[in-house]
Amino acid sequence: MKRIILMIIAFLLTISSGALAYDKMMAESYAQYFKPFSEKATSKSLHMIKTADFVKGVRAGKLFVIDVRTPGETGIFGITIPESVAIPMDQVFRAENLALLPTTGKIVIVCKAGHRAMAVSTALRHIGFDNVYSLKLGIQDLAKYLSPKTAY
Repeated sequence: MKRIILMIIAFLLTISSGALAYDKMMAESYAQYFKPFSEKATSKSLHMIKTADFVKGVRAGKLFVIDVRTPGETGIFGITIPESVAIPMDQVFRAENLALLPTTGKIVIVCKAGHRAMAVSTALRHIGFDNVYSLKLGIQDLAKYLSPKTAY
């Protein structure tokens, strides 16, 4: 019986010590970053751009678009917007790719459904790119929205 109790205590200590193994400076950094994300301000703080506004911005030539989908995805169905680049999510934060990002004007991150775009745009804003947005609901919503009527 003592052996079982000792095993349970050892197991609980192992689990609880994992919770203490986080980067406290990084946690504080994110706490400060996410401070404005409260109640009604959350949506605005997320910097999401609606599909209709995205299309207007593209037409006006005012957006720099980064497609963060995988090469397999973009190889079959890519974006041909003049001011756009395809940089897979796992490569965005390389120095040579960060150097491609304009420091003025809006940068819009896109992916299939918006999840990867939101993660990348949040991280880019966290490192200092305040002009970064993500396409709400992603390329799949853009495909639903576009038609001969809405494309022009």
